[in-house]
Amino acid sequence: MSIQIKRAYEEPSPKDGTRILVDRLWPRGVQKEAARIDRWTKEMAPSNELRKWFGHDPEKWPEFRRRYKAELKGSAEIAELKKRAKKEKVTLVYAAKDSEHNNAVVLKELIAK
Repeated sequence: MSIQIKRAYEEPSPKDGTRILVDRLWPRGVQKEAARIDRWTKEMAPSNELRKWFGHDPEKWPEFRRRYKAELKGSAEIAELKKRAKKEKVTLVYAAKDSEHNNAVVLKELIAK
């Protein structure tokens, strides 16, 4: 399985494979052409309520992970991404500054399971 995560502000690379934006909002200041996003899965992003509650506070990370996984339970999108990652390289693209505490990290865990 080939899946990685990458910040939307990093330069896209041919080694990224299929680039999937996993945020509900488009990253500020990033032009669509420059981002080279192949797919935007807004429905896989945390709900607005969960996103605002979390506020990228590392102390809330364990609870955020639990709540976010609960939101994604039974998601057909997760199953589809697992299939895709078995066949090709997939890069989950996110905008958060914190590379360790963001929704793409949780998605990668779920897909790699």
